[in-house]
Amino acid sequence: MSRRFLTLLLPCLLWAGGVFADPPEHYPFVPFDAAMRAAHDEGRVLFVYFGRYGCGYCEKTNKEAFSDADVRARYAGHYALAYVDAESGKRLRLPSGERITERELGTRYDAFVTPVFTFLTPGGKVIHRLIGVQRIEDLVAADDQVQKGIARLAATP
Repeated sequence: MSRRFLTLLLPCLLWAGGVFADPPEHYPFVPFDAAMRAAHDEGRVLFVYFGRYGCGYCEKTNKEAFSDADVRARYAGHYALAYVDAESGKRLRLPSGERITERELGTRYDAFVTPVFTFLTPGGKVIHRLIGVQRIEDLVAADDQVQKGIARLAATP
């Protein structure tokens, strides 16, 4: 490769690295199949973060909302956490034994834009969804709503 080409390529690589949206730091996010097993084994709700490479809205939510200590304590304490790259070809195995890609999982759960935050029963049924950039108060309100729903279900004979 020519030196000139490398000089032009380097800033592009650095820029692309800056917009990569990983799951938020300091959270126990795991792959979907592992989180689904944990949710089932522990009887917990599953919280799925559908993100993707280059998602500026994901990065904004990570920095502005998931960085909050109260949000971190609530979500790490209440849910089995899964991160799914909605454009990835990485394969996973569903509880049924079916093997699909993360992209296919995103399609099944209507994650056509990112970020999408989906609360699921241990069996995979959608309880609640949030779409787009979220603020601290949005994540706290969603947690309150889901926890109240769980309490109502537990109180029902």
